[in-house]
Amino acid sequence: MRRTHILVATVATAALLAGCSDTAQVSFLEREAGSDVDEGSFGNPTMNNYLVMTGQKNAMIDLSRRFSEEVPSTITFAFDSAQLDETARANLREQANWIRQFPEVRFRVYGHTDLVGSETYNKRLGLRRAQAAVAYLSAQGVSRSRLEAVASFGETQPLIVSEGRERRNRRTVTDVSGFVKARKNELDGKYAELVYRTYTEGETISDQAETIEAQE
Repeated sequence: MRRTHILVATVATAALLAGCSDTAQVSFLEREAGSDVDEGSFGNPTMNNYLVMTGQKNAMIDLSRRFSEEVPSTITFAFDSAQLDETARANLREQANWIRQFPEVRFRVYGHTDLVGSETYNKRLGLRRAQAAVAYLSAQGVSRSRLEAVASFGETQPLIVSEGRERRNRRTVTDVSGFVKARKNELDGKYAELVYRTYTEGETISDQAETIEAQE
């Protein structure tokens, strides 16, 4: 009798799974243990763990949030153009003033377009816009080595979903991308303290780093 009950329960379970419309749940049951943290690259989870353990990831998140709150991180462009108008240049000057306060931090500029035009053309146009922003930031005294990457999303990440011309989609976005190679292993746990003290004491990170080096 017990075998009969087990068989009935097994058949019922199989029927339930077979008739389940939630394919995502079935897929979850079929995945290998740990597959949800596999991003397709062994190095990404390892690097994420390293950044968390050393305090760098929290510092990056905090800096990125402060940057977007304290300065205009986005500039926009005229249709089919990578030219900077006066508003864009003014915003970039504010970005440069902020960035110069953090000589240990790298920034990345992402280029975007609206949905008018081919995907290939818009990818190139987004890149040209990002390059124009990087060039202007560099001209404002930001080391080009700290603007270490220029990326283009083209038309793939619109702010406003519209097939027509939409200026808010024709933009570049500047954001924190990481840290430069520090002197004397400043990123061994002291960096978050340096970032915090910059805001509480009004000093620059380079001034604080020199103070720490003098104390060691």
